Amino acid sequence: MNRVRALTTIRHLRVSLIQAGGLPWARYPCHVDAVSNDAPPPRRHGGGGKAQRGQSRWQSSASRIATARLPAVAVDALASMVEDDASLDPFALVADELDLLANRMRSMVRAEVPKLATAAEYFFRLGAEGKRFRPTVLLLMASSLSSVEPFACPGTSCTGRDLSALGTSSSSMPSSPSSPPWSSSSSLSSLSSDSSSSPIADERRSRQQRLAEITEMIHVASLLHDDVLDHASTRRGVGSLNYVMGNKLAVLAGDFLLARASSALASLRNVEVIELLSQVLEHLVTGETMQMTADSRECSSMDNYMKKTFFKTASLIANSCKAIAILGEQPAPVAALAYEYGRHLGLAFQVVDDVLDFTGSSMTLGKPALNDLSQGIATAPVLFAAEEFTGMYDLIWRKFKREGDVEQALKWVQQSNGIERAKQLALQHSLAAIAALEQLPQSDVEHVLISRRALSMLARHVLTRSK
Repeated sequence: MNRVRALTTIRHLRVSLIQAGGLPWARYPCHVDAVSNDAPPPRRHGGGGKAQRGQSRWQSSASRIATARLPAVAVDALASMVEDDASLDPFALVADELDLLANRMRSMVRAEVPKLATAAEYFFRLGAEGKRFRPTVLLLMASSLSSVEPFACPGTSCTGRDLSALGTSSSSMPSSPSSPPWSSSSSLSSLSSDSSSSPIADERRSRQQRLAEITEMIHVASLLHDDVLDHASTRRGVGSLNYVMGNKLAVLAGDFLLARASSALASLRNVEVIELLSQVLEHLVTGETMQMTADSRECSSMDNYMKKTFFKTASLIANSCKAIAILGEQPAPVAALAYEYGRHLGLAFQVVDDVLDFTGSSMTLGKPALNDLSQGIATAPVLFAAEEFTGMYDLIWRKFKREGDVEQALKWVQQSNGIERAKQLALQHSLAAIAALEQLPQSDVEHVLISRRALSMLARHVLTRSK
C-alpha cells in the first residue's frame, strides 16, 4: 500500500467514524467504545450483585453510543505510512531550535534565591529535560504553516546547504528515502528554500519559539504540582523534586515557573494568545480538581474521564498549536485545524500513557507503574474492563482503597479487552489528528511538506511509545 492509498484510507475512515458516532468533533473528545474487528465482544462477568445493579443504573458513556469498529485496513494504512517515513526523525528536524530553546529556558528559570534556583532548574538541567515532545510539536506546526524557511538563531537567515548536492531539488519530494536531507543528521534550519528569510519572518519565528518555551515551562510546572498532590517519589527516572527537596519548595518552584511563563507570555503582546494560554492554566486546575473530587458516578464515567483528560493533557497541546497558528498570522480556519490536531494528539498521548501504566515497567516509564490505581484513579483500561467484569465498579467507587483492590483490578484488566480497547481509542484520536493535518491548505514548499509528514509521524509515534 503506497502513501496516497494510505491517506485515502484514513480520510474514508474518518468519515465512517463520524457517521458511526464514534468520532464526534465536539469541544470535548469522543467517548468511544472502540474494539477491533478481531476482538471478541465484551463479556460480562459477575462480580457481586451490588456492582451489577450499579452498572445497570450508570452505564458508561462508551457503552451507550454506537460502537466504532476500526477495520484492519486502518492499521495497515498507518503501518504503510510509518514504513514510508522510516528515515524521518521529527525531533532531529528541529534539533537546532530545541537546543536554543533549552539554553534560553535555563536562563529564564534562574532565581536570586539559591534554593529556589536549584528547584526551578531541576528539570531543565542537561540530561533531565525529558523528551521535549511539546516544543517539537509546536516548532513543526509553525514550519508546517509557513512558506518561509525556519531558522535556528534569531536575526539570522539560515540558508544552509544546496539540496542539489544531496540528490534532490527544492521543488519536489524525493521518491527514495536512501539519503534524504531530513534524516537524523539534518534539520529544517539547514534546508535551503526559494523563500529567503526576512526581518518580519524572523520576528514571527522568534515569537513562536518563545511560545514553545512558555508551553514547556507550564508543562513542567504542572508536573511539579502533580507530584506533590500524588506524593510521587520519581519522575523522568530520577527522584521527583518534592521527594528530593520537599513539598514546599516543589510547590514554590512550580509557582515560580508559572510566573516566568506568564511574564514571557505577556511579552508576546497578543491578547488572543494570552487568553488561550490563560485558559490552559484554568483547565489544568479544573482537570486536577475533577480528579480529586469525583464522586462514585463521575469516577466510573468514560465521559468524565475524557473531559478530565482533555483538561489535564490535551488542552495545553491544542491551545498552544492554535496559538502558534495565530502568531503565524494564519486565518481562523487554519488555526482551528491546528487546534484539532493538538487536541487529538494530546488525547491519544494520554490514553497511551494510561495503557503504559499497566504494560510498562517503572524503570522504563521513569515513574512507578500502576501509579493510577494506587492513587485511586480509574483510567480507560479500567473503565473498559469494568464493562466485562462488573465487580470492578465496586473497586472504582471506593477508589481501590481496600487491601487487594489494586491486585484484583489489575487481574481483571489483564483478563479483559480493556487494554486493547484503550489502544483502539488512542488509535482513533491519532487518525483524527492526521485527518486535521490533511485538511490544511495545500502547499508545494518542501519544508512545509516535510514538517507535516513529521507531525503525522508524531501522531503515529504516540501509539508505539514505551515511555
